[in-house]
Amino acid sequence: MNSSQPFTDAEFDRIFEEKSEEINAQLDREILIAMIGDVNAGKSSTVNKLMGDDVAPVGANPGETQQIKKYIYKDKIVFVDTPGLDDIKSENSDLTMSFFHEADVVLFFLNAAGTVLSETELASLKKISAVNKDIILVLNKIDAADDIPSLVKYVQDHTNYEYAVTPISSRTGENMSMLQEKVLKLLEVKKKDILMAAHMADKSATAKKWILGAGASAAAIGAVPIPGADFVPLTTLQVGMMLKLSTLYGKPISKDKAKEMIIATIVGNVGKTIFRQIVKFVPGAGTVAGASVAGGMTIALGYAVKYAYENDIDVNSKTLKPLYETFLKDQKKK
Repeated sequence: MNSSQPFTDAEFDRIFEEKSEEINAQLDREILIAMIGDVNAGKSSTVNKLMGDDVAPVGANPGETQQIKKYIYKDKIVFVDTPGLDDIKSENSDLTMSFFHEADVVLFFLNAAGTVLSETELASLKKISAVNKDIILVLNKIDAADDIPSLVKYVQDHTNYEYAVTPISSRTGENMSMLQEKVLKLLEVKKKDILMAAHMADKSATAKKWILGAGASAAAIGAVPIPGADFVPLTTLQVGMMLKLSTLYGKPISKDKAKEMIIATIVGNVGKTIFRQIVKFVPGAGTVAGASVAGGMTIALGYAVKYAYENDIDVNSKTLKPLYETFLKDQKKK
């Protein structure tokens, strides 16, 4: 085994194929987002802002009779827009409840500029929560309301703090990243977050979350006090992170290119790699040093790839290495 490449080509190929299959499995699955709220609750404008595209038409008038509407976005992402449960015609009630039962995420819209959480809305929430607990209470139109913290607390108090409450403005875009994060958190549990994230407007926030998460996991791997024990799991983590980022930004990456980039950055930095293993022989503080270096390297690699994608830089070993070294210096300062 070459000391500058602490894993074989065959091992790398296995890791790459395994992580690719995991991501492709996600991309093949359908996502169903069910929405409920009044005609003027801002459902369509919220979805359009969240996805950064014209997913649903905007402009329905208050009081207009509303039917169940289904919008299929990018083939696999389905948004179902429903009226309040009290407005549904009896023949549609079973269909509507089936959507809520099957939904991966339920967006329950409340109007911050109106009567927040009426008795009717509470009754609807109770019916929906009986078949699906993956509900986000979207408190929209905060740009037209006062004392938002009090409104949020009011909703939380009257729903027993059971659901995420997200105050947003679909008009100004305020707190849309917060809503995005909550949606992706629910989808992550179901292994459906990557497809959704790839089509959402704010890719940078998601990329940062994934990178910092990978860094924390890498630190845990690097802390294992057995020399060489972290090579395979650390490489698996880094390959997975790179593939997720490439999917997020719509920049497919080949197995050979991924291997080339890791060798040029993480593995190519021989001194750091060897140091991270040697210190594990030292009781106590040695594992802390290993964790710190492993985490910093992974975060630097992630930020280098993110920067390249966001600035339309062709990602290869030559362009990535100086970016990686720059971000690694930033990590050392923290």
